[in-house]
Amino acid sequence: MGTTWSVKFFPPSPTAPALDPTVVTARIAATLEHLESLLSTYRPASELSRFNTSTSTEWFPVSTELARVARESRRISERTAGAFDATVDPLVRLWGFGPQRRTTTVPTNSEITTARALVGYDRLEVRLSPPALRKSIPHLSSDFSSLAKGFATDALSELLTSLGAPDHLAQIGGDLKASGAHLWRAVIEQPVARSATLRPTPSPFAIARLVSLSRHALSTSGDSRNFTTIAGRRYGHIIDPRSGRPATSALASVSVLHPSSATSSALATALFVLGPEDGFALAIREQLACLFIVREGPLLTQRTTPEFERLATPPSSELAPR
Repeated sequence: MGTTWSVKFFPPSPTAPALDPTVVTARIAATLEHLESLLSTYRPASELSRFNTSTSTEWFPVSTELARVARESRRISERTAGAFDATVDPLVRLWGFGPQRRTTTVPTNSEITTARALVGYDRLEVRLSPPALRKSIPHLSSDFSSLAKGFATDALSELLTSLGAPDHLAQIGGDLKASGAHLWRAVIEQPVARSATLRPTPSPFAIARLVSLSRHALSTSGDSRNFTTIAGRRYGHIIDPRSGRPATSALASVSVLHPSSATSSALATALFVLGPEDGFALAIREQLACLFIVREGPLLTQRTTPEFERLATPPSSELAPR
């Protein structure tokens, strides 16, 4: 999935047999390879790629996993009034964030209009039994990357529990999932500062917020790390499906806490697209646990929802030095 993974776990009790890290690693690798064979847009033979290249508007049989991902994607799209939309794939590719990178010219208005005509989450139907997808227009294509890493993180969490390690922390890229009784400490990184030319200003790793994780997932979306530079201007990788262009606002990053990593990952993307005002209003209305980091001139300010403060604040004992 173009990123790294890690897991940490405890045995269920002091008398339980230790898990062999070699066996755990092999099972994790097999799980991730299986999910990539289903969800990757970079592999022409993946299940999603085969669905995308099909021009049939009949039901297309897929795996249970792909159907579940598509269903959750549709749910988040409806919840955010289209700010999250997996059918944004033509725009992702147009802006150079798909398998073929584009680094020389900015898409024209005509190109964006043409690609936007192929976008619309309501054009993708999902069926769970038997699992299948159906597109209402022949050239509809989907990219579930904004949800897939979270879905895979949930899958690793389920795997660790099945292997006898229910107390664990699983991580894929910027998505983390904690399970069990242990209280895990995680940090949300301070976004990279920008110069007036929109280029990132190099800086050492800085902590924006220390988070206490217990039986929740944490996902962060932002514009600091994944971007392309065209004609000297910087464009972030998160595309606003409503405009057809990279999302731009004063928002530097959004972090979301949720029991499901797939959901937290998709919501973080959607809220980043919505921006600091509309996104925060939705988070308050939906009682989401969120941290918004907003650029105000040269400064970065934080806005949190009450649910985030309730779930994320470490107990005083966790703040003590070790």
